[in-house]
Amino acid sequence: MKKGLIFDMDGTLWDSSEGVAASWNEKLRELGYERPVISKEDVMSIMGLTMDRIADIILKDFPKNERMHILGLCCIHENDYLRRHGGILYPDLEETFRLLLDDGYGLYIVSNCQSGYIEAFLEHYGFGRYFSDIECFGNNLKSKGENIALLAERCSLVKACYIGDIQGDYDAAVQAGTDFIHAAYGFGTIKQNVPELERFSDLPKLLKKLR
Repeated sequence: MKKGLIFDMDGTLWDSSEGVAASWNEKLRELGYERPVISKEDVMSIMGLTMDRIADIILKDFPKNERMHILGLCCIHENDYLRRHGGILYPDLEETFRLLLDDGYGLYIVSNCQSGYIEAFLEHYGFGRYFSDIECFGNNLKSKGENIALLAERCSLVKACYIGDIQGDYDAAVQAGTDFIHAAYGFGTIKQNVPELERFSDLPKLLKKLR
């Protein structure tokens, strides 16, 4: 039986909010816009949303027909920034990846991010060797639930579990028909009673309990 663990990014594998804010502020200054500085907290408040919703929130002072273009320029700069600087990893990621692979799980990532964001994470830390496939909103404009289901089908996963930190992650897993584990150390809470991780390194042990 081919079994896979599909991970959310922000609030599950890392916290890139400080770097994202810094990169967006740099790009907006470079483009000549004088506006309030985007804070780390501003970025954390929109993590997990699709890019069109992020544009409407973060760039609400711009004309609606310009927001996605400006956000696109910011995201290109963001990818380059994160590829160079990285973010804040949650503890024991790499060791846990190795243990999960040893236990027979395939590892995957699905995020609502722009194209190139997951690749920047994998490239900066050299984590690409641990993951079999990735998918994101920026590649195909599909919802997270659709992309979880798409990846699971593409990779012939008989059993899949999505690991994420916010309610939208749980809702996406339900839509995709996969199991769900809450990264309780991340950015959000889940209304439903679901298995929880207090630390990323607890994942191998929790999976054994859930078998």
